[in-house]
Amino acid sequence: MQDGPVIARTAALLGDPARANMLTALMDGRALTVSELAEVAGVTLPTASGHLARLFEAELVTAEKQGRSRYFRLSGPDVAEVLEGLMALAQRTGAVRVRTGPRDPALRHARICYDHLAGAAGVAVMDGLVERGWLTSGEAPQLTDAGRRGLTDFGLPIERLAGARRPLCRRCLDWSERRSHLGGALGAALLQQIVDVGWARRTDGRVMVISAAGAAGLSERLGVRVAAS
Repeated sequence: MQDGPVIARTAALLGDPARANMLTALMDGRALTVSELAEVAGVTLPTASGHLARLFEAELVTAEKQGRSRYFRLSGPDVAEVLEGLMALAQRTGAVRVRTGPRDPALRHARICYDHLAGAAGVAVMDGLVERGWLTSGEAPQLTDAGRRGLTDFGLPIERLAGARRPLCRRCLDWSERRSHLGGALGAALLQQIVDVGWARRTDGRVMVISAAGAAGLSERLGVRVAAS
């Protein structure tokens, strides 16, 4: 089967403003109801249900029922990475607004991209690990032996992550920085550990707040230079 028609169908799904807003709202990894997604998209409940049915059929979202509500979430981190890349392309080509809103500085500094850290802080993590020699540079980063030791000492289950089906390390193009942050199983585990040790916390949306202690800890333990939120 040729790729062209598949790409065209997927692009058509992503190109609708209401569906794009729904998918963007799901990029922090949460599951949301139809009514919540309808509000985000600015459409009625029946219209939102129709959009979600198409996204579900295309396997861009998954659905699960709890009680009387049906919850939707992105079908995987690869969907979030594609959306992040499209945002970066729109930013580079001038297809987004020039004037920023009040939440934009916080989103640009540190945010969640499905399950890993994005924004300036996410790019700093990638840069810091490469500079420390824990990750190789290039399009397909690999964890070095020093990185395995260092991140194991930091509390990450590297051997289990390396044996999973999901890629361990993956570049994810950052829409606001137009450079790559760290995705894959390692990016997800690293964000979770940073949250678990109290260096950062999630807000209700995609914004991550990094504490002063967190900025100091990231610098000392991982060689990551990032400002506190």
